[in-house]
Amino acid sequence: MENKNTLIALMLMMAIWFGYSLFFQSPPPPPQIPQQESVSAVPDSVPLPVSSTRDASSQQVGTDTFSGLNQNVPVREITIENDLYQAVFSTSGARLISFKLKNYRQTLDAEAPFISLVEPSTFREGTLNTSGVDGIGFPVNAVYHVDFSQDSLYLKDAEELRLVFTFVRQDGVRVDKTYIFHGNRYEFDLSLAVSNGSSQLVRGSLSLSLINPLDETNKGDSLTFVGPVTLTTDELLTDKPQDIETEQRQYSKNVIWSGFEDKYFISAVVPLDDTSEKVRIEKSGQNIYSHFDSRFISLEAGQSFFLNYILYLGPRDLDVLKQAGHELFRAIDFGYFSLIAKPLLHVLKFFYSFIGNYGIAIIILTIIIKLLFWPLTHKSYASMKNMQKLQPQMQQIREKFKNNREKQNLEMMQLYKTHRVNPMGGCLPMLVQIPVFFALYKVLLGAIELRQAPFAFWITDLSLKDPYYVTPLIMGATMFIQQKLTPSTMDPIQAKMFMLMPIVFTFLFLNFPSGLVLYWLVNNLLTIIQQYFIHKKA
Repeated sequence: MENKNTLIALMLMMAIWFGYSLFFQSPPPPPQIPQQESVSAVPDSVPLPVSSTRDASSQQVGTDTFSGLNQNVPVREITIENDLYQAVFSTSGARLISFKLKNYRQTLDAEAPFISLVEPSTFREGTLNTSGVDGIGFPVNAVYHVDFSQDSLYLKDAEELRLVFTFVRQDGVRVDKTYIFHGNRYEFDLSLAVSNGSSQLVRGSLSLSLINPLDETNKGDSLTFVGPVTLTTDELLTDKPQDIETEQRQYSKNVIWSGFEDKYFISAVVPLDDTSEKVRIEKSGQNIYSHFDSRFISLEAGQSFFLNYILYLGPRDLDVLKQAGHELFRAIDFGYFSLIAKPLLHVLKFFYSFIGNYGIAIIILTIIIKLLFWPLTHKSYASMKNMQKLQPQMQQIREKFKNNREKQNLEMMQLYKTHRVNPMGGCLPMLVQIPVFFALYKVLLGAIELRQAPFAFWITDLSLKDPYYVTPLIMGATMFIQQKLTPSTMDPIQAKMFMLMPIVFTFLFLNFPSGLVLYWLVNNLLTIIQQYFIHKKA
């Protein structure tokens, strides 16, 4: 197989890889303008969290005259806010009913609404619902008592707050939902406590439900997975929403965390210790439910049982997820190219820290990658040039032994040996660079750092396609020029097919993120410069 045939095959494979379902992408959902909540100043002292590792086997509880079933208590909403998020909780079910990320807006407009990971709608009235079955059953929407007089609180820096919601049945069985918030982190803690204040043995189980909508505004596209994701000790598992329409998924062992993700954000629940016996994932209507079920428990009079969780609702930012712990960083999965992609992402962020422009950072990274591969690329094009010089002799051999394929191959090999030419010399250096390209492709395709990151002129968001298709068209032109400068050993038919590649790639790149197109364009320009010097030297 000759050099150019291999290159054609490689480029076709790349075209198939990138071209799958890229021709039409779903338009972004129209922004919804949420109501902003007011918050008050932080008090001088903030309550400290209780330990999340209490021994629940022998906790004693006293009688409590408060009975959630018998009270006609109005539902309250409490806003907890820090520099990163604004969360609103309702005493109905002690649920999270709103969660907005203050560092991320829905559009580039400086006054645009914040990204909302939890928003009441016709499909969902909150998340982190708690329910019980058998002897410890209670209404999901039971109105809890909360011993917190303020309607809002702003946490700063390292401050912490413990917010306790309490519901007591008429028979004395009590449920406490304790949230612990931190002033400088996305993650917060949740402890569920069931205390048997009755005089009878109670048996049953608890379930915590993470609920996420999956409607027409949140289905992703062909490049983006949107749906439930679960990390076990063995692997990262994703469940396509259509696969759980009729049959729920269940993970009963080795679950580290489970949640729901889209291209840039994730909501996840981390069960601590042996809190959850199993995780059930199902789709019902327009919602995806992730149920964290406890084991079946028996509580004698006066005993308590505790379930502890870490909750993370925030960006799919590699550094932030690493800081949150519990292997949440594995939500960012670059597949087979992780070993290359993660260092490239760190280098890209390093350049940005000095320059302040991700477009320029991409250009610098492209130049560095090109310099690293310059010797290999130079060898590849030099090999192509040598093969081109042998074309007249190769054509003579084809004509002379056109009816004897075996003899033709032997003569070709002898020709290569005589002139010290490797027919694969032009392809092998290219093969080495392909993993780097795909790794950078994965980085630039889904890095939250590029979301709404401007470059220059009309490119105001490197995560979106070029709105005027200027860069893809220029990229196609540079591919055409690059082909003209590339030494050719193809016959006329192959050459015509090869000339279609710039058109094919231009069409495919029309919907690619402009950051990725920028990388490819700069790489082509550098290759053209390199080819020019090779030709000039020859």
